[in-house]
Amino acid sequence: MTRPALSRATLVLALFAGLIGAPLHAADLLDNGDLAPIGISPAVSGAQQVVPLSSSQAAYVQQMGHGNLAELRQSGQALNAQILQQGSDQEAFILQHGDNLLAIVEQVGQGNFADIRQTGSDNQASISQYGAYNDARIEQTGSGLRSTVTQFGVGQQINIVQGR
Repeated sequence: MTRPALSRATLVLALFAGLIGAPLHAADLLDNGDLAPIGISPAVSGAQQVVPLSSSQAAYVQQMGHGNLAELRQSGQALNAQILQQGSDQEAFILQHGDNLLAIVEQVGQGNFADIRQTGSDNQASISQYGAYNDARIEQTGSGLRSTVTQFGVGQQINIVQGR
């Protein structure tokens, strides 16, 4: 394995090792009232929690560290979103409106910013950030669109806009 591949593999393994035994901490989740149906205790523990928003939507948020912010908003059918944050002072936003949409944000480090906005159908977007103060934004409008961003290091920026 080359040195960058080894470093990436080490970071990914460290993230998953930390996620397996850690309780769900979403105290700093923005708008979490619309994520949990009535009757779900805020003191839920466990490494993973998928909260079905309706019969056709799912959202998963896992935060480890402090000062992290996550916001998920979904409307439509067959929508799935996932935000994983490990570190501090990271921000992740996902907005999806349409049908059959998938969005994933994974952040490891400090001060990273990720924003995914999708409208339409059959779209997929993912942002993975390992490092500090990286900025990634994906906006997709239309159908059948795919975007993937992976950032390593410090201070990188990217903005992807697609329409069809």
